[in-house]
Amino acid sequence: MATADALINAMTTMLVTLDPPGLAPVFLGLTVGMSAAQRKQVALRGSIIGFGILTVFALFGAGVLGLLGISMGAFRIAGGMLLFWISFEMVFEKRQERKEKTSQAAITIDHIRDLAVFPLAIPLIAGPGAISATVLLAGTFTSVFDRALLISVIALMMLILYVTLLLAERLDRILGVTGRAILTRLLGVLLAALSVQFVVDGVRAAFNL
Repeated sequence: MATADALINAMTTMLVTLDPPGLAPVFLGLTVGMSAAQRKQVALRGSIIGFGILTVFALFGAGVLGLLGISMGAFRIAGGMLLFWISFEMVFEKRQERKEKTSQAAITIDHIRDLAVFPLAIPLIAGPGAISATVLLAGTFTSVFDRALLISVIALMMLILYVTLLLAERLDRILGVTGRAILTRLLGVLLAALSVQFVVDGVRAAFNL
């Protein structure tokens, strides 16, 4: 059974990789000209689809790795390095710039036909960082009950994300540019420490230390 520390680690990792405060201004940019009801529909659908994608990886990600001959130790090392790169982008304010470029390109290509699926659910919510974090956490939550707990954590984080998107306009006004920068950097430092721990755990598992 997962410990309280493992649950806290899972919630922190998912919250930081999903980065609701960082996604809020991008969501506003994606939904310019939409009514409150339309924004609510896009946010709800995007959150549900994102939850579905991450749940699939939580349940079957390790199995797919096994079929490919990739050990969980190796994936923890690779995933930890990827998360560290994301934390680097957060600390030096590169991630927000990349998200905005992704959203702008997607609007041009898709002509806003289905923003909830692309780019909101993929790749802004269920992106490489969130998927890697989910698979890594699934390696710790191994029993059926533990996986149910992990899925509950993902559901809770998606609920927080959904509420944040609903309050995006108000949150953006409250935080401002300075507030968003400070929060993003603090979360980035936290994610850097978590990613290093993933690499350490991966090295121990890969080399049976």
